[in-house]
Amino acid sequence: MPEGNEIHRWAARHTEAFVGRKLRVEAPGGRFADADVIDGKVLKRVHAVGKHLGYEFGPDAILHVHLGRYGDWTEGVGELPEVKGALRVRLSLPTHPRGKAARMDGAPSDDATTKHGWYSEDDGSTSLDPKDVDWIELRGPSDCSLYDREKWQKLLARLGPDPLNGDDPAPAFAKTAKSKTPIAALLMDQSILSGIGNIYRAELLYRARLSPFLAGKDVPEKTLKAIWKDSIPLLKAGMVDRRIVTTLPKDRPHKTGKPLKPEVHYVYRRHGKPCWVCGTKVQRQEMAGRSLYWCPECQKE
Repeated sequence: MPEGNEIHRWAARHTEAFVGRKLRVEAPGGRFADADVIDGKVLKRVHAVGKHLGYEFGPDAILHVHLGRYGDWTEGVGELPEVKGALRVRLSLPTHPRGKAARMDGAPSDDATTKHGWYSEDDGSTSLDPKDVDWIELRGPSDCSLYDREKWQKLLARLGPDPLNGDDPAPAFAKTAKSKTPIAALLMDQSILSGIGNIYRAELLYRARLSPFLAGKDVPEKTLKAIWKDSIPLLKAGMVDRRIVTTLPKDRPHKTGKPLKPEVHYVYRRHGKPCWVCGTKVQRQEMAGRSLYWCPECQKE
């Protein structure tokens, strides 16, 4: 599932590409019933909060998108593509002609499309410049629906502070200090912290050398503050190219140059392999509905 870095990255790209411009909004497959309500309106702002995106066309016209585990955006330049697959919604510039994209001399130009790969491994090398994007298509989200202001505010009220929005983390610390739930489960609870998903929870806990099984109430506040502080640059770095890199150069087998694909994480999806730091076999078990990864030596209780 895309985590906060990915959501904020989409918000930044779509802001640069479309905010302040009238958009054509279509649902060719009929999978978004309210497309006509916002079709032809100016996109005023793109919100990113935790794992939620909000495309604001007016105070009571906010397109809410939650990508879930399988959702993703496709970006394109030039010709609007033939409708394929479970297309939920398409946003495009109304000034862009249908059919082949026209050059100044009237001749058809080459088209370009970016379809991202598995987001934790995509290095962003095929990304288009946001200023060049003519259209975007959404497939596979867990939600794509129109919110009014009241519904949007209710959503925000349910979410914990987002490290990428400059939020005050004190409410998250207070809730954690009262909880007997393991810290690894609390980090996945979006009502406590927004935007932290399975990769970041495993890696943040490892970097803090904190047992994932320690109850929230037993985690020192200074450790919570350190995790929060650590999350901000890691999430920001993940916004740049979608690739989540959490290892330090000194801990990698190759200590110079760009980290190789197997070296980007300390424990996430490394179960059965030796810890980069101590050599102990990385473990895995289910927690909060997802696979949890940890080093039993570096993260002793």
